Amino acid sequence: MTRRIETAEILAVGSEMLTPFRVDTNSLFLTARLNELGVIVRRKSVVGDRRDDLAACVREALARVDLVITTGGLGPTDDDLTREVVADVLGRALTIDETILAAIQARFARRGVPMPSINQRQACVPSGATVLPNSEGTAPGLLLEHHERLIALLPGPPREMQPMFVRAIAPLVEARSPGRRLQRRVVKVTGRSESQVEEIANPIYTALSHGGIVVDATILATPGQIEVHLESAGDDHDAIRAVLDDGVARLAAALGPAVFSTDGRTLEEVVGDALRARGWRIAVAESCTGGLLGGRLTDVPGSSAYVVGGVIAYDNAVKVHELDVPATMIDEQGAVSEPVAAAMAAGARRRFQAEIGVAITGIAGPGGGTPAKPVGTVCVAVSTPDTASIRTLSFPGDRDAIRRHSTAAALDMVRRALSD
Repeated sequence: MTRRIETAEILAVGSEMLTPFRVDTNSLFLTARLNELGVIVRRKSVVGDRRDDLAACVREALARVDLVITTGGLGPTDDDLTREVVADVLGRALTIDETILAAIQARFARRGVPMPSINQRQACVPSGATVLPNSEGTAPGLLLEHHERLIALLPGPPREMQPMFVRAIAPLVEARSPGRRLQRRVVKVTGRSESQVEEIANPIYTALSHGGIVVDATILATPGQIEVHLESAGDDHDAIRAVLDDGVARLAAALGPAVFSTDGRTLEEVVGDALRARGWRIAVAESCTGGLLGGRLTDVPGSSAYVVGGVIAYDNAVKVHELDVPATMIDEQGAVSEPVAAAMAAGARRRFQAEIGVAITGIAGPGGGTPAKPVGTVCVAVSTPDTASIRTLSFPGDRDAIRRHSTAAALDMVRRALSD
């Protein structure tokens, strides 16, 4: 029986990707396409142009997964070692494929230049390998089988690698695991820490695997947002869908209003949809976030229907003259205070004739903090014609993290105000 392809590992080959100047983007494309085919990527690695290191990675991958994909290292230079190393690991001889060599020579001839002799290396093929034509470059890909495991050697340039994978590898994976698909759900949470979410979510997601269905769970944390990812792969699509949907429902019930999305929407999209539903418009007033909140709101296509405008009130004089914050209030309470935040939100709402105004004022650091108001102290306020809500929050992290936390908190307060 032919081995099913259910797991994969990706090896990005090239010392340049171990420097600050190059990033491996191929693995992102490959992971997305493999997931669509129901294949779970167990590991991604970046390995330099060293024979021993690459050989060790290939051996380890072959012991772990059903499909190994390498990208890069198929060029003509001495540091392009992938085909040689893989052949050595598998105990295969390398020989010149005259058809490939002729094709490479013809490609150079069409450009009116002779083929450099070093390009002959790209015509070397391990015994038993299937050659994958490369319509976009000189380096063909190679496909080998080893103890029913597959190894695909793909070129590094994305414009060459991507069409080769789609044409040659994806159909093979589909044929080796017909009907297998990976399904994923994401529960997005704000206003809770990663540890708080894990404490609540762990008993729920650990109980989901049953009846042959295995559910993998991952918790991801970014400033102002926690995501719980549930995923499962297999042939029984309906059963997997039911288990994942049940998990999402249980998580949403346990985490309550902290859950803002179970359908993939961002926090700013959720807020935008709520504003549309009410027929309301929003105005912003920002101090320490310097326009990031307005940027998040207007990142959503069609946001001109509900975003009126805003004021970056970084200087206290702008708070006074543009938002009608009393100067005496700033003198007595400080620019980072709940009364000032409330006055900013109300001032933005009035100035732009919006139904809802939101304001942020805080200390993003790294300087400016005091014992009473340390770095990370942020006041957020929301103003509507009938209500006002104000919170003083303390956020961890560097300047960027504090500003991102602040915008998430402001959007969440708007979301909750719109749901009342």
